[in-house]
Amino acid sequence: MIYIYFTITLLFSFITAVVSVYNLVTRPVLRYRPRNTIDTKPLVSVLIPARNEEKIIDRMLYTVMQQSYRNLEIIVLDDRSEDRTRKIADSITHIERRLRVVSGKELPAGWVGKNWACHQLSLHAKGELLLFVDADVRLAPEAVSSAVAHMQNDRLSMLSLFSTQIMKSFGERLVVPLMNWLLLAFLPLRLVADSPNPKFVAANGQFIMIRKDIYDTIGGHETVRDKVVEDMEIARTLKRSGRRVMTLLGGDLVSCRMYNNAGDSVRGFTKNFYAGFNTSKSMFIAMLIVFAAVFLGPFIAIVEYGFFIYPVIFIIVNRLCISIVSQQPVLYNILLHPVHMMIMVIIGIRSVEAYSKRQIVWKGRRL
Repeated sequence: MIYIYFTITLLFSFITAVVSVYNLVTRPVLRYRPRNTIDTKPLVSVLIPARNEEKIIDRMLYTVMQQSYRNLEIIVLDDRSEDRTRKIADSITHIERRLRVVSGKELPAGWVGKNWACHQLSLHAKGELLLFVDADVRLAPEAVSSAVAHMQNDRLSMLSLFSTQIMKSFGERLVVPLMNWLLLAFLPLRLVADSPNPKFVAANGQFIMIRKDIYDTIGGHETVRDKVVEDMEIARTLKRSGRRVMTLLGGDLVSCRMYNNAGDSVRGFTKNFYAGFNTSKSMFIAMLIVFAAVFLGPFIAIVEYGFFIYPVIFIIVNRLCISIVSQQPVLYNILLHPVHMMIMVIIGIRSVEAYSKRQIVWKGRRL
């Protein structure tokens, strides 16, 4: 029996190592493109949903204002904030004429809060390209011009980015790296654009640039009004309709500090983990068991059976490649890998339980 288990772990760990090496070699990262390399400069509507973001909204807006790409309109939707978000955003309109701040309407029944905010933003937008970006994202000066260049050169309907994650606390390092590991260990990211198969899909609502005409054609956020992981659903819809979607890493151009501590990280991943896989509870639980058996088990089995060193080596290669391409601390991710896997299983179980009991709450709203 132990040899069957060894063979299974060896096979799966080898496959994920190959995928991660492929992602490292192909470097699916947003490439720097200065504004003077763009053929046409369409109006880009930068759309920022903001709910209780008083600590970060000013820094986010300043990074947008400093973009080298100048043909922008910037719209912040104050999503019924209970803090100084609106006051701070309004104060910046005095120094930035391209910025408008609008008030969000009450959340209707059947809508997830962020989807409702994005839908309202789209109604105010005049640009040919819509850029939905979260308030905790930071944009380097060439981020928008580089994204527009990708949209034009690669003939995309939608471009989405996984921001380079900023992690300052040890608690964040225990949870946040799981996002890129789940993405880059199992999905050759280039296939999101190169394969028409809708199974090869990934998207991140932190940064989505989409053509306005196509957004309207598919019904925009209204078609995913009740979806917690709306970014993935929009990407799947586009791919099913034969349109080209590309998903990249933010590299040096787009970064984000998603959470401030371990507690926030766990709550955030609990909200998205189960919903993001779009599968049944039984299949999701089975997946967690496989993850634990393949990516945690060998570190336990190697104590008694030395030949488990081989899947362990493949797992280390996997973490090494993903850490490099994601610009994350390599040594941390390798040493913490067994802890990451245990935390991932715990969060997965919590996520299933929370959805079953309808206990998901985010920014003061029950989902």
